[in-house]
Amino acid sequence: MSKLSNKSKLFVPEPPFRPGDTPDYSHFSVPANHTPFRPDPMCDHHVTSEHALKLIRVLRFNGETYGEWAPDISADKMREGLEHMLTVRIMDERMFNMQRQGKLSFYMKSKGEEAVSVAHAMAIKDTDMTFPTYRQSGILITRGADLEEMMCQLLSNEGDSLQGKSLPILYSFKKHGYFSISGNLGTQLIQGVGWAMAEAYKNSDGIASVFTGEGATAEGDFHYALNFASTYRAPCIINVVDNQWAISSFHGIAAGEGETFAARGVGYGLATLRVDGNDFLAVYAATAWAAERARRGGGATVIEHYTYRMEGHSTSDDPTKYRPLEEPEAWPYGDPIKRLKDHLVLIGEWDDARQDALEDKIKKKIRTAYKAAEKHGSLATGTRIDPMTMFEQVYEEIPSHILAQREEFKNELD
Repeated sequence: MSKLSNKSKLFVPEPPFRPGDTPDYSHFSVPANHTPFRPDPMCDHHVTSEHALKLIRVLRFNGETYGEWAPDISADKMREGLEHMLTVRIMDERMFNMQRQGKLSFYMKSKGEEAVSVAHAMAIKDTDMTFPTYRQSGILITRGADLEEMMCQLLSNEGDSLQGKSLPILYSFKKHGYFSISGNLGTQLIQGVGWAMAEAYKNSDGIASVFTGEGATAEGDFHYALNFASTYRAPCIINVVDNQWAISSFHGIAAGEGETFAARGVGYGLATLRVDGNDFLAVYAATAWAAERARRGGGATVIEHYTYRMEGHSTSDDPTKYRPLEEPEAWPYGDPIKRLKDHLVLIGEWDDARQDALEDKIKKKIRTAYKAAEKHGSLATGTRIDPMTMFEQVYEEIPSHILAQREEFKNELD
């Protein structure tokens, strides 16, 4: 018997470009005519199978809109979205710089992904519960969260309602329908679906919207969530933000370089949409479609937001170690803020002077809020949090060994 000449070989997905390479996305197909078609929100889930492989787009790069997904949205609403996105970006820059000065321990920017959170929040009700990850602060800003209060949570100072118990950027705002962000990736997925099931059980018209990065789709929680959402037709939106990189791991590691992330919803019998995450109007339209479907009893929708993380994963990350320095500028889908601005300019509803004035206004607002927040303490000047609070609001009934530790610590302080 002859030996087999071919042997299996382990395949490890590799990103298209590494540091030192010149990023070239000329092979990307950016459709001029925006596909696919817009079905009725109450269609059978299999009708959206092709939507999981194509890309919903509304804004062309010249500022024009095209296609049946173009939402009926006023210029005032778009200007509001532009302001919210700019607020996210300017606040990110300020807080990143403060982390570098030692004022807070950690920070994560949302640069390049602002449309995903802001447009999504604007397309659902403020009363709908959201289960975010660490790059959806735009939901809070869109819902009117107090900037000083957000910054106190970042600074972990005496103004922090969480008493310094959470990592900066892992916000918790019950009053804004913003579920506490978990540092353990993926946990919020099944929690969000469970919340949606409870809303349906109560015969409420409320829905839940849950977010995850593409990397966490490799976690079991993602598949549990899709299974429950499909079985019980939970009124929720399951958002997968594919920003190309999970920390320093190329997204192919999570996807296996197979089908799109949205396609995983197809296998569970869920409606699925794949949207240009840098297109504010497309994100708004896809979210509104999914929200209508959920409220009318059509069940859950999986939305993949195809976008790009323009900067590092966090302040502890150096992206130049694993991708070319020029890659963010080469990304073919552009900047979500610039694309919406260009559209408003094209239709005569905006100009550079108003853009500059808006940016100046937001910078002053961010600066004022930060100065007020820092008065409550910072990592550099002392957080002013009573250390005894570390034993509070953690357990409903404090275990005996924690009680002993609390007593020992109290004696040391005395």
